[in-house]
Amino acid sequence: MKTDSIGRRTQMATIVERNIDALLERQRIEEDLKRPGERIADAITRFTGSMLFVYIHIFLFGTWIAWNTGLLGLKPFDASLVILAMAASVEAIFLSTFVLISQNRMNEKADKRAELNLQISLLAEHEITRLITLNTAMAKKMGLEDTYDDAEIEELSKDVHPEKIMDTMEEINKRKNKK
Repeated sequence: MKTDSIGRRTQMATIVERNIDALLERQRIEEDLKRPGERIADAITRFTGSMLFVYIHIFLFGTWIAWNTGLLGLKPFDASLVILAMAASVEAIFLSTFVLISQNRMNEKADKRAELNLQISLLAEHEITRLITLNTAMAKKMGLEDTYDDAEIEELSKDVHPEKIMDTMEEINKRKNKK
């Protein structure tokens, strides 16, 4: 019997555990395959999205402004705050670039997950179709005529062809884009 993160006893099917392990292993491999630039962009994005980053900026910008407006009684070195504005602008350019790099990679991961979900859904659809066909055949053999003589069951027992679904989706999108 397994336990969860707070010590409760849990039961989980072996196949579910195997799937979780496989997904975690895949994530680890993808993390290991990151290029150094991607690792740097992720680290910067993580840090700049933290409250520590906000606190540092409040302190630095506040001190800079207080110093250069005479609030601290020190000789100003950027009385017009032009240097501060330039530094903040350059920082914003770089930060937005790092965020975009991280977002692009997250989009790629999301696309992969969506494709995997589609494949799993299509496999489940195929398996369900087979089960409906098998159940209908069993009902016929057992003489349960009323349970299989349904137009909806007939429709559901037809195979789904992914290429037809994709073609239909593309055609609908083309029509929407023309409007």
